Amino acid sequence: MYNFIQYFISTDKSESNMKLLVTGGLGFIGSNFIIKLLKEKNDFEITNVDAELPGSDKRNLGEIQNSEKYKFVKGSITNKRLMEELISKCDTVINFAAESFVDRSINDADPFLVSNIRGAFTILDITTKQHKRMVQISTDEVFGSLPSTSATEDSKLNPSSPYAATKAAAELLINSYSVTYGSDVVTTRCTNNYGPRQFAEKLIPKTIILANQNQKIPIYGNGSNIRDWIYVDDHCDAILLALLKGKSGEYYNISANNEIDNLTVVKKILEIMNKPQDLIELVEDRPGHDLRYSMNSTKISKDLGWKKNTNFNEGLNKTVEWYLQNPEIWKDIPSKILDTTPWKT
Repeated sequence: MYNFIQYFISTDKSESNMKLLVTGGLGFIGSNFIIKLLKEKNDFEITNVDAELPGSDKRNLGEIQNSEKYKFVKGSITNKRLMEELISKCDTVINFAAESFVDRSINDADPFLVSNIRGAFTILDITTKQHKRMVQISTDEVFGSLPSTSATEDSKLNPSSPYAATKAAAELLINSYSVTYGSDVVTTRCTNNYGPRQFAEKLIPKTIILANQNQKIPIYGNGSNIRDWIYVDDHCDAILLALLKGKSGEYYNISANNEIDNLTVVKKILEIMNKPQDLIELVEDRPGHDLRYSMNSTKISKDLGWKKNTNFNEGLNKTVEWYLQNPEIWKDIPSKILDTTPWKT
C-alpha cells in the first residue's frame, strides 16, 4: 500500500511543495479550505477543478485568484481524461465536489447520481491506479435520522434522501476499493456547516438574506428538526488533519456537539440582526425530512488531535457579519433559490 504519511514526512518541503488537487473548490467548504490553506501554510500548491454548477461562485476565491500557488481549471470530475491528467500532476486529491442540497435531490435526483457517485468513482479509480491519496468529503446524512443516539464511524448507513443515498453509495465504492485494491482513501463525514461563502439555498444564509430584505423566512414543519452545527473553519482544520495524518481506509466523523433545532437557529439570527420574530413563517415540510442528525467525533479527536475552536454564537455572529458586508455575492440570487418550498421547484 502507498504510504502517504511517509512520503509527506520525507519530502524536503524547502524544495518541493505538496501539490493538492481540490475538486469543487468554488463551492462553500472547498473555497474556505483553499483560502485557509494558502493563508496559513506555505508548503502547498493547489489546483482547483470545478464545473461551476449551482453553488459554485468564482467570487468565493477572488482574494487568492492571482496567487502563484493557485490554479483554476474549469471541468467536471466525471471527465476521465481531464481527471487523469490533473491527478497525474498532484500528490493527493480532496473531493469536495458534490450536489449537496437535499431539496433539489427530491425534485431531480439524476444530477446527484452523476456527480456524487460517478464523479467520486472516477477520482477513486484514477487515484488507485496512479497510487495517489484521495480524501472523500462525506456527510452525517448517510446515517439518516437518529432519535437519541450518536453515530460512530461504524454505525449502519441508513440514508433517507436521494442526496444522502448517493453519498452513502460513494462510501461503499470506496470501501470496496480499499478492501480489494488497498486504495489510499480517507473518508470524512461532517455535520451541518455554516459560515462565509455558503450558497443562499441553505438555511442560515437564506435566513440572513431574507431577514435583511424584511421578507418572510420559511421554516419546514414546526421547526423542531435538529442539526449539529459546525463552523466551516473548524471543519477545514479537521480535513487537513485527515489529509496529513489519516489512516488509509479509515472514516472520521467530524461533529461539534452543538445540536440545535432549526427554529432556534433562525430566532438567533433575527436577534443578531435586530429583526422581528414575526418574520418567521412555518411552511409545508419536505418529504422524508430527517428529524435529527448526530455523530460522535471521539475518534478524530483522539487519533488525530482535532478539536473545534469556534462556539456557535461566535460563529453565527461572524457569519451574519460576512453576508451583510458582502451583498455582491448574493444580491442577484434568482428568486427561486429563496423559494418557500424549493423541493417542489
